[in-house]
Amino acid sequence: MNAHEMAAAPERVEYAGAVYGSLLAASVVVGSTAEGGPPSAGELIVLLICTGVVFWLTHVYAQVVSHGYPAKPLSWRNVRTVAQHEWPLAQASFPPAIAAAFASGLGMSDVVSAWVALCVAVAGQIAWAVAAAVRIHASMRVVIVSGVANLVLGLALVALKTVIAGH
Repeated sequence: MNAHEMAAAPERVEYAGAVYGSLLAASVVVGSTAEGGPPSAGELIVLLICTGVVFWLTHVYAQVVSHGYPAKPLSWRNVRTVAQHEWPLAQASFPPAIAAAFASGLGMSDVVSAWVALCVAVAGQIAWAVAAAVRIHASMRVVIVSGVANLVLGLALVALKTVIAGH
């Protein structure tokens, strides 16, 4: 869908971006623990949010360039429309970051805060995938497969974190 079609289409939730953003957030948590333990909760929060925003900006750029430029002139309206459409990718990093902040605020260790953030990211990934299937009125089988497939992807990241970080 190009920027003009996005502007004409009714407002909708971008489930793909939210699922992808949640998987990205989980990957950030896993990757940040690979080098000798988890970062502090504050570092993890900054990492999550900055990574989400950078990937969002990258997706905005890619969509704007691939759907018109240079054939169509760039306009702030088109960029803004694409940015709004892609925003769920960045938003998906907020719940894990908030969870890490909350866990840290409760006095939990950085290791526990990282695990909490990872669990929230995986839960978000599953929830967005299931919501997308429900939204398109998929059969119960497809809804369940969507949830299970994303659970498997999330558990793969959890296994990776366990193996790499030894936590």
